[in-house]
Order: sequence, then structure tokens, then C-alpha cells
Amino acid sequence: MPLTSADLAPADASSRRPWHPLSLLLLLALWLSTAGNLPLWRAMWALTDNHGLRTWLGLVGFALIVLSATAVLLSLLVWPRWRKPAGVVLLMVAAANSYFMFTYGVVIDPTMMANTVQTDVREVRDLLSWNMLLVLVLGVVLPGWWWWRQPVQKLPARRLVGRQLGLAGLATVVLLVVVWASFQDLASTMRNHKSLRYMLNPFNTIYASTRMVVGQTAQVRMPLQLIGEDAALARAPGGAQQPPLIVLVVGETVRAANFGLAGYARDTTPQLRQLQDTGELAYFAHVTSCGTNTQVSVPCMFSHLGREAYGKNDTPYENLLDVLQRAGMQVLWLDNQSGCKGVCDRVPNTSTLALKDPALCPDGECFDEIMLRVLPERLAQLEKDRGAGPAPAGTVVVLHQMGNHGPAYYKRTPADKKVYQPECQTNVLQNCPAQDIVNAYDNAVRYTDHLLSQTVRWLKSQPRPTAMLYVSDHGESLGEKGLYLHGMPFMMAPQEQTHVPMALWLSKPMQSQLGWDGTCWKKLVAEAVSHDHYFHSVLTLAQVKTRMHKPELDVFAACPSRPG
Repeated sequence: MPLTSADLAPADASSRRPWHPLSLLLLLALWLSTAGNLPLWRAMWALTDNHGLRTWLGLVGFALIVLSATAVLLSLLVWPRWRKPAGVVLLMVAAANSYFMFTYGVVIDPTMMANTVQTDVREVRDLLSWNMLLVLVLGVVLPGWWWWRQPVQKLPARRLVGRQLGLAGLATVVLLVVVWASFQDLASTMRNHKSLRYMLNPFNTIYASTRMVVGQTAQVRMPLQLIGEDAALARAPGGAQQPPLIVLVVGETVRAANFGLAGYARDTTPQLRQLQDTGELAYFAHVTSCGTNTQVSVPCMFSHLGREAYGKNDTPYENLLDVLQRAGMQVLWLDNQSGCKGVCDRVPNTSTLALKDPALCPDGECFDEIMLRVLPERLAQLEKDRGAGPAPAGTVVVLHQMGNHGPAYYKRTPADKKVYQPECQTNVLQNCPAQDIVNAYDNAVRYTDHLLSQTVRWLKSQPRPTAMLYVSDHGESLGEKGLYLHGMPFMMAPQEQTHVPMALWLSKPMQSQLGWDGTCWKKLVAEAVSHDHYFHSVLTLAQVKTRMHKPELDVFAACPSRPG
């Protein structure tokens, strides 16, 4: 049937020959498979040193697989009513993913997607750059403008459905044939280089988003599971024993490799070293994180499940803070980050985001010391809110740091605390010499050292038994093997992203109350431990007993049994 002017769209483009809908879909599939997957092709090319005929054939075969799979996806999902916005969204997803994979060496998996959704304005601002703007212009604005303006033939609905499904069927056949022909090489590559599966645009985003939504939906539908319902003090409340004050400092993005107490060439922890030299502080040298990003590590370390079970679990459980609160302890969470990831939902909590301290909160972002500045006021408010109720059996305060959050490491340290120069003063780390990146990162580690020593100083001034336990949530890559930041899937992550520092300080009155001598709590500092030990060790530190406690996961198991 001949076309008429009514068959052309849009009207202002009627002078141009309209595209067949399937031709446009194939063109978009070709763009997404090639320009939209440049990090993938770079990674594939780097897998072998022998770029001979077999390599080229392998790349061509894999390219056909990617193109066929993308054509199937577009044929099933992209229809005339939402063709234009869908195309632009896909271009945006591919360009943004490619930029972050190229720039920082990250991959797009469910936890990375969750981090993206839960990020705040400060973190977004730190990621913006002229390079990113250029990528968006070349990868989204220009092709998106072209895509939006193209006239397209209007086909009868039945014919269009038949042809798009036919294209999907044909692409599926091609996909299966090429997979069958190259199965041995393909299976070996995917088995040995699992990160490739998280680099395939836009399938990585679709998979990660689906996993995240399904998991969150499942959790919403399930009632919160109570844990530690038998939690009680292991010491007699009241009496001559004063309720202790314990500060749990949750570090951010500090790797053990750059921590002075871990043997780093630079003394990035001079004040903690002084505490260690006087016998007041113990440093745990071999600690493994639960994950490689905050979204996983923080909830996991406060969970009773441990890393293996936590990663497979969709059931919402209470956490360590609920158990401490149930035992009669007062709990407070202070956050200088992008939130507590659900850990503090049922305890008093406050964020520094709205604070306007001119010295500690320049440019709308606070240095970590702000938490110590507001801590006395928040504790006083807890006492006021308690009113005439029973006195708490003790207090646990969690300080959630901004720490070494990247890529703008230089923003994490006040000007008068910048020891190592010159610093990398941009969030595009590849534009900086490697040593400048390390300088900015090490300055932030040294500032954490300052924060922890100031916390100890404040705790020493308190008229009751006190303790501080510090552990970082995950580590960081600073360019090793082309990787920056963090967030690699745990099984593929380098040690820089999983080996984290942990340190414990106890006041003399706290040691006495616990019944520990000066050596028992330092015996395991050379043993391999992990975030899995956190839940059970803090229970012991807080002198809370419950059947959930597992001695084999208690860092302080070498110490005498808790009194009571």
C-alpha cells in the first residue's frame, strides 16, 4: 500500500524519507553494542597479548552475540509509543555507565546500583566533571537529538508487532548459533573474567536494577524479624558499676595498605601510634570487610548473619543496635555520610547534612570532627527525652564518617591538616599524577587518625568507663591494575578494597569493669578476623549476653568470661 503524508512523523520532518521502525531499532542496537560498550571492548582486547586471527575472530563472534542480544532486547521493549524517550534513556545509561567504567574501573552490579540510588547531593557533586559533561554531550545529547528528530513510518499495529517479534526471533537464532560456534572460548572467558558480565551495557543496568527492586520488594513484604529477644546485661545493673560509654567509629573507604599502624611507609597514624606505644590501643592487622561498598558493608557488619549468609538473604532482620537497645542500653547514631543504610532506623539518629558550622562545614559539607562537636548536645538530648524513665545500662554511640570517600579525597581534610603535598585537586583521578592521588588520600587517613585521637581524648574526660572501637567499612583502589574507588564484586575485588584497619581503645575503668587484664584483649591482633566478628565482639564489649552470641566469632574470646 503506498505511503501518504499522514504516514510520516514528525510533521516537521516530512521532507525526509522516513525510517522503517526496524531499521531504527537495528541502528540503535548497533550504537549500543559498539560505542555504548567501549569499556567492554577495551577489556576484551586487553585479555590477550596475541592479537592474531583467533583474537579477531573471537571479538567478532562476541560482537555478534552482543548485537544480537541487544536487538532482541530492543525488539521486545521499544515500541512506537515510547520509542523516542526509551532511546534517549538507553543512550544515557550506556554513556554514564561507560564513563564510570572507563574512568574508575568499576562495574555495574546490584550493589553499585543500590549505591547510585542512595547517593546524596554531596556525592553527586563530587563526581561531576568536564570530562563527564563531554561524554554526555557526545554519547547522549548529539545522538539523542538525532534520534528524536528522525521520521518513522507508521505501520499497522499487527504488522509492526509481527515484524518486531520476527526480528527478535531472527536475532535469537543468530545469538544461539554464534554462542554454539564459540561456546568453548566464550565459556572460558566468562568463567575466568567474571567482571565482563557486569560491563555489558545496557544489560548490566537492567539486571542490577531488577535484582535491587526484587530484593527491596521482598523485604517490604516481609515482617521485620526480631533477634536477640533474650538480650540482657551480663553485669548487674546499677550498684557500684557505672554504665559504660562506648563509641563505635565506622570508617569510610580507608584501606589497611595506607594505615600507618599496618606498617605503611608513611606514618599516617602518628597519634594512634602514641596510644599504641603506651599500651592503651590495640590494632588488628588482618581484617577483611563484608563488602566493597557502604551499601553492603555497613548493614552486613551490624548483622548477625555474616558475609556469606547476608549476601544470600532477603529477609529483613533487626541488627546489633536493636539488640543493644533491647538489653537496656542507650543508642545514638551520628551520621556524616549519606545515611546509615537502614541500620539506625529504630534508634535515635541524626545527620550533619544541615549543619552550618563555618569552620567545620565549609561549602555545605562537614568534616568528621563536627560529630564530636555536636555529640555532647545530642547525648544531653537523649537524657532529656528519657525523662523520668529508668536509667540506661550504658550508652553506645556510632560515628559514621565521611572519611576517605572519593574521588574528591582532597575535600575530606581541613587546610591545616594537609601534610602531604601536592594533592590531587580534581575528581578525575586519571588527570593527576599517581603520587598526588596518594597524597590526597593519605591526608584524609591522617585526618581520621586525628579524629580518633580526639575521640579518645574526649572519652578520657568522661566520668565513667569508656571504650572506642574503630573499623573501616571497606577499602579503596588508587589506580592499581587500572582500578579506582571501590565497589568491585567481592569475589573479584582486589585486596586494596577488602583489607581494612580496625583498632580498639579501652580506658582503665573499662578494663576493670570488663575484668580484663592489660594483655588479653590484644592477643588476637595478629589473627585473621573479619566484619563477621563485629556483631559478637561488640556484644562482649557492651557486656550484653544473648544466645545469639557466637564465641568463635568474638575477637575478645581470649579474655575472661563476662561478669554476672
